[in-house]
Amino acid sequence: MADLLMNATLINQIVLFLWMPVFLLWAITSGVSKKTVESKSEGQSHIAVWIVWIAWFLLFGHGFRRAPLATHFIDVTPETVGIGLAFTALGLAFSVWARFSIGTNWSARIEMKQGHQLIRRGPYAIVRHPIYSGFMMATLGTAIAFAEWSGLVAFALIVMAWGYKARLEESAMIEQFGSEYEQYRGKVKGLVPFVW
Repeated sequence: MADLLMNATLINQIVLFLWMPVFLLWAITSGVSKKTVESKSEGQSHIAVWIVWIAWFLLFGHGFRRAPLATHFIDVTPETVGIGLAFTALGLAFSVWARFSIGTNWSARIEMKQGHQLIRRGPYAIVRHPIYSGFMMATLGTAIAFAEWSGLVAFALIVMAWGYKARLEESAMIEQFGSEYEQYRGKVKGLVPFVW
């Protein structure tokens, strides 16, 4: 098994096997949400989404196979690959759990839905933005599995983009739910449990 984890082609295939069903799930379920009542920070939230896609392109494209982005920041060992793949799988599973928990309240943009609910159960009891948290963890895991500088750059871009978008969403949620959201915010961290 250790020899298999050292095969770059196999690592790519495993990473794609983990990520592709999640991207497919998002594509299928993106049209299943409540009617939008109000859209907020449209242009600003689009910037964050585009940065995430650029980061993933950099990650999955292996830094365009150019130095220094494509060079390794750590030695590729069965242990590092295994840890990276485990983080990837756990992060993606957390995002999927969050996506199903938020249900028809979900939107790629910052939107208030008809009958919008404040979800505080499941992964939303752990962090306020669990979809972002899960994808951040999965991106870090993939970066570790590939062990390329491009992955670390991608991870940094994603943390910045979703940290920014989470702040935009916070404003919209406070406007919508007021003190109820403020209480929730006081009890549950935004992106990293007990930390941030």
